[in-house]
Amino acid sequence: MSKTIAIIGAGMAGLSCAMKLKARGLNPVLFDKGRGPGGRMATRRAHIGTGEASFDHGAQYFTARDPRFAKAVEGWRSAGYAAPWPAAGEDAYVGTPGMNAPIKQMAQFFNIVWGKRIDGVLHDEHTWHLRAGDTIFRAQQLVCAIPAEQAAELLEREAPDFAAQATAVQSKPCWALMARFADRLDLADTFRGEAVAWAARNSAKPGRGEGEDWVIHASPEWSAEHLELDKDTAAPKLLAAFFAEAGITLQQPLHSDAHRWRYAMVGKADGAAALWDPQLALGVCGDWLAGPRVENAFLSGLELAALMTE
Repeated sequence: MSKTIAIIGAGMAGLSCAMKLKARGLNPVLFDKGRGPGGRMATRRAHIGTGEASFDHGAQYFTARDPRFAKAVEGWRSAGYAAPWPAAGEDAYVGTPGMNAPIKQMAQFFNIVWGKRIDGVLHDEHTWHLRAGDTIFRAQQLVCAIPAEQAAELLEREAPDFAAQATAVQSKPCWALMARFADRLDLADTFRGEAVAWAARNSAKPGRGEGEDWVIHASPEWSAEHLELDKDTAAPKLLAAFFAEAGITLQQPLHSDAHRWRYAMVGKADGAAALWDPQLALGVCGDWLAGPRVENAFLSGLELAALMTE
């Protein structure tokens, strides 16, 4: 009889771990505090007038260098879930029709409990107990595929060594602005400044719709300085910084919204790309262990699944 496995976090790392476990005959259950697939590969939709816009307000693109990830990307391309985006580089890809498309494709194969934030875990002799408010879930093996700061807090009592490794990693924040303009901006499809670390004409990506839609990411320094602002205050400040650095006349958007990523740009732990304690039946994976790219998160999940099934 196979062991029951719970994975906290249904982003790229958690899902790649789940895919590998499923390929080896296991059937994990995933828990995620979000309302649906995406994580930092999120896509947000907005109704504007009589139409709809979409904004990739998290990761903007991904590259594939490791053969294992390249194979996955080729599968997504063949199925229509990803496409090259040369504006970001010769080896850049995006999800189609949104960045969350590969995540949605992976998620469809699993039982995922959405909208459940696991706020506590307890391990006894044979079982992990996961608390989400007044609800308790149980599993024999546990995987944490969440940002370092959240993993550190969740594992502090039951796995202090793993928690200490997570505590040593410092993530940097990022304010993301999503805006639609009435007229085309006199800029290339991508832009980099100082306060603005990255801006992209989201509507220029393959598979997107019509409209002058932009995603503007503030630098870690700007984001940290303005971290505790509410989004309605942060948005016009970031918009003004974007137009000032781009050197073009300020145009008020038809629509704008902002999102604060507290744990956007991860550092990297010094050590293995995944952690596994067979005595505790506890695994940890994520980009904070392997590196800051989408590919790193994917590979971290694969590495953990291999450790769990050796």
